[in-house]
Amino acid sequence: MNGRVDPGPPDRGRLGRTVRYWVTALVVRSLVGSYLRVRVEGRDRLPVGPAVLCFSHQNWADPFILIAALPLRPRLFFFGPKEEEMRRGVRNRLISWSGMAVPYRPAKDDLLGATRRAAAVLAAGGRLAVAGEGRIHAGERVILPLSEGCAWFALRAGVPVVPVAISGTGWLAFGRTVRVRIRKPILPGGRATRERVDELTGRLARSLETLVADVPDRPPPGPFGRWLTELFNEWPEGARPGVGGRPR
Repeated sequence: MNGRVDPGPPDRGRLGRTVRYWVTALVVRSLVGSYLRVRVEGRDRLPVGPAVLCFSHQNWADPFILIAALPLRPRLFFFGPKEEEMRRGVRNRLISWSGMAVPYRPAKDDLLGATRRAAAVLAAGGRLAVAGEGRIHAGERVILPLSEGCAWFALRAGVPVVPVAISGTGWLAFGRTVRVRIRKPILPGGRATRERVDELTGRLARSLETLVADVPDRPPPGPFGRWLTELFNEWPEGARPGVGGRPR
């Protein structure tokens, strides 16, 4: 005996999650880069530490665009998919397997549980990306009303919230440029009261609207691009609406 304490076996669960995270990130970056040109504006505005990223959402591919565009340290997590959807569809399974998912139940009684899971990610120094609109939409210059989740998580954890607009994913055409625009972080202060949550949510909405105000809608691509665009889209209307929600 040399007097040293045996540290025991390594945390294989944590090691496995780390490996899956980096494998997913490298594969996603390679695939996205081979089909699209991703440009990032304002990367230097990202806070060094934990933050909530409130991103606009036009397409199922948006989380993968963020993986390809953003630094992977601190670790990047996504709020979702819903718990009952985690094993449905290639996209949800991949995000779940990667360890990047913070699943939730849509029932109101899960608010505290979802807040605890989000707080744990932020307390560990991670970045939590949230689709503030809660669903996909049509139209590059459209921002749907935001849910209170981004503001609530940021206020509860006392971390910055960053507006992030993803432009160019309305149609996924080969070789087209997708832009990820990052606005200056908003530093919330005070308690997570109804008034503070509403005020911060309004600021986020106005910031996102500013980021997409000059983005033109592009024509649909060919058959493959159309197929890829709609591959995993889930439209509440049952089919892709026209820009601004009008039927196509």
